[in-house]
Amino acid sequence: MISTIALNSLKNRRGAVVLSLLSIFVSVMVLLSVDNIRQQAKDSFGRTVSGVDLIVGARTGQVNLLLYSVFRMGNPTNNISWDSIETLRAAPGVDWVVPISLGDSHRGFRVIGTTDSYFNHFQYGNQRALAFSQGSAFSTPFGAVIGSDVAEQLGYRIADEIVLSHGVGHTSFTHHKHSPFKVVGVLEPTGTPVDKTVHVSLTGLAAAHMQEADVDALVDRLARGETANVEINQVTAAFVGLENRIQALQLQRNINQFDGEPLMAILPGVALAELWQLVGSVENVLLVISALILCSSLLGMATMLLTSIRERQREFAVLRAIGAGPHVVFALIQLEAFLISVVASFAALFAVWLALALGQEWLSHEYGLFIENEVMSLSSLILIGIVCAASFVIACIPAINAFRQSLHQGLSSK
Repeated sequence: MISTIALNSLKNRRGAVVLSLLSIFVSVMVLLSVDNIRQQAKDSFGRTVSGVDLIVGARTGQVNLLLYSVFRMGNPTNNISWDSIETLRAAPGVDWVVPISLGDSHRGFRVIGTTDSYFNHFQYGNQRALAFSQGSAFSTPFGAVIGSDVAEQLGYRIADEIVLSHGVGHTSFTHHKHSPFKVVGVLEPTGTPVDKTVHVSLTGLAAAHMQEADVDALVDRLARGETANVEINQVTAAFVGLENRIQALQLQRNINQFDGEPLMAILPGVALAELWQLVGSVENVLLVISALILCSSLLGMATMLLTSIRERQREFAVLRAIGAGPHVVFALIQLEAFLISVVASFAALFAVWLALALGQEWLSHEYGLFIENEVMSLSSLILIGIVCAASFVIACIPAINAFRQSLHQGLSSK
């Protein structure tokens, strides 16, 4: 009976009820989204690079090495010699080594010199390999493979020529015009720094820093089918894959103690976790803000119920006349608040589930967030339970007020 009365009462005040329901719906949806995405964002951040067991570079901090080798942020403290790369390739347990060289740019986008094996071994997300939307990897020294953002923002297509600039700033006064590169491939979006990178061969990058006459001679040799024979003396860093990941710690120790030159090897997962500790506090701030928004919405619902009590004096009087005690009035207000909270919460749960189901691919391409749709989980139900418990506590304000007025009505009638 009391549930029927509560439903009819809500229907009679449908305008204010709908606004309260929408307010709680939005706040719960924000809370569920933040709670679901924050942990997966951390996991996704940790998968910016995957399939790489070690990153080797000049001795520096591991976060700094991670930033310039993976995120293309900052500058290396030093380069490492090509002899060290060869020694690393010959080390026991090493399956593959992909050297990279940084230091140039193209119209504000970072340029990375590497080998074609980069496109076979570098992975992101859940072991996702790089894929081409157009063209293929470079097979000549002056071929370039560009990320999706580079292609989109600069309007490049296959066979377009690009000129590299010295340095990593948006403005450069030194351009390698004597050795233009030709776009031979465009990568599919990854949501990682790869999208904003121009990839060229180590040979081509080294040739870009040669004298114009030497570059012309190199082009003539290539036209005759001869090999490039460009000496590469040093690179910035190297990605290393092992035959067995159990060997990672031992090899890391050996590299850090290498006698040939000061080197440093880092485990990408450990370095990413350390970096997340520096920037991940934002997730807690978002969670607190979401909780405050929810409290504001619940207070709005309590205000709506409180202001309606004066209009419902006749309703309460009828309930008292048929024998309902003040506790029934208290339970009626609480039931109305509970119905609003439950309907809004489960509607928000379904809305978040639907939004993630439809937006997974978009999030991965645009922001590199590889989100699994795990909203329908025990943690979400617990969160909804907390929302309902909070609504009970806050609804005590109008419920106690109604209880007192109903009790006063009962004493007056006697």
